[in-house]
Amino acid sequence: MEKRKAGSAADSTIKTTRHRLYPAGQLVPFILVTALFFLWGVPNNLNDVLIRQFMKSFAINRLEAGLVQSAFYLGYFLLAVPAALLMRKAGYKIGFVMGLLLFGSGCFLFWPAALVGRYSFFLFALFVIASGLSFLETAANPFIAQLGDPESSEQRLNFSQAFNPFGAITGALIGTIFIFSGIELSPQQIAARKAQGIYEAYLRTETLRVIKPYLVLGIVCFCWALLIARTKFPVIQSEVEQKGTHHGRFGELIRHRHFVLAVIAQFLYVGAQVGTWSYFIQYVQEYTREPEKIAGYFLTGTLAAFGVGRFVSAYLMRTIAANKLMATYSAVNIALVAVGVLRPGWLGMWAIFLTSFFMSLMFPTIFALGLKGLGPNTKIGGSLLVMAIVGGAVLTPAMGYIAEATKQIAAAYLVPLLSYIFIAFYSVVGFRRREYANEDFGGTPDQGILASK
Repeated sequence: MEKRKAGSAADSTIKTTRHRLYPAGQLVPFILVTALFFLWGVPNNLNDVLIRQFMKSFAINRLEAGLVQSAFYLGYFLLAVPAALLMRKAGYKIGFVMGLLLFGSGCFLFWPAALVGRYSFFLFALFVIASGLSFLETAANPFIAQLGDPESSEQRLNFSQAFNPFGAITGALIGTIFIFSGIELSPQQIAARKAQGIYEAYLRTETLRVIKPYLVLGIVCFCWALLIARTKFPVIQSEVEQKGTHHGRFGELIRHRHFVLAVIAQFLYVGAQVGTWSYFIQYVQEYTREPEKIAGYFLTGTLAAFGVGRFVSAYLMRTIAANKLMATYSAVNIALVAVGVLRPGWLGMWAIFLTSFFMSLMFPTIFALGLKGLGPNTKIGGSLLVMAIVGGAVLTPAMGYIAEATKQIAAAYLVPLLSYIFIAFYSVVGFRRREYANEDFGGTPDQGILASK
């Protein structure tokens, strides 16, 4: 009887705290880390503008311009595991600071890259930026997921991730206003400028337009690194490593079927998201005949829809299971992308435009579902889920290749269509995990905060 009363008291305590987004006394760390979701959204979607800008300033085709995303997401892929190993020893806070320093350094490399005028130098700068973002995402996603009640990890991560689209919108606006000049030359005008010997000067002017936005972004990164370095951060349960404690191994993760499928789903989702936005400006221009500035504003609009979707999803998850909501959203996107492929034009453009709303919950939801039950493997599991972001490096050039081969941007959107089919499968079946996970590896994976340091 006493046990039953004690259990009831414990249940009531859980119910009163379950809907808190963060534990008491941890508002400042929560804000500082949530702001990172905004910050890394800026360069992610500046890339969508850079692809179009570099096609113009370096006179390259869609496949070559797609290397922007390849260089960027290779940084994520190659640095995710080193980031996890560093943080396993030193904690999440070190990951945040290191990531911001790399992020800022890559932004400052845009200055010499523009002065030299080498496309390969820009790709290297993007690689350095993405290396920093790999540290930030490897740290921030599991940190937020574990910052409080494990039952609300998906809702909490969706809330923090909801600020990422504001960064994306900011990046698209910065690119549209400050990088796009609005000067688009016809083949006849290009030939005339070449004959006058002024075409190279035009290309150089277009290249130099990228410097100022990236310098400002780099300064913000260094300032935020200083703020985080001077703030007391909580210690997460998975960071506590006592003598004789199991620290987690990569091989053990293979036993978690739901995690392996989450990595695949994340790979396909990021490829779908990055590819959709990377070629959206060109889709708008090709099928609606609107100029690059207007197409850039349409990109900004679809990113705004993405942001609204994040907040709506976080609200709906209060009453709807995360996997069921993601299954519904996946089914809607399958239909919308099919319209974009089969009916290119204004109808297809609006269909692709709306997919951003319904893809909005996928990354944080897949991430949170994949981490459940990993115990001491949470950090390295998070690093592999971040490595899955390499889907953007693989599927974006694949879309460029299809577009070049078929001479139709619409056909390239078959890649996101297939990706959403797999995500729908993961939402219905693949997310389920076996109960042996905690028994085998000990401990409770998401017990939250222990202390402050």
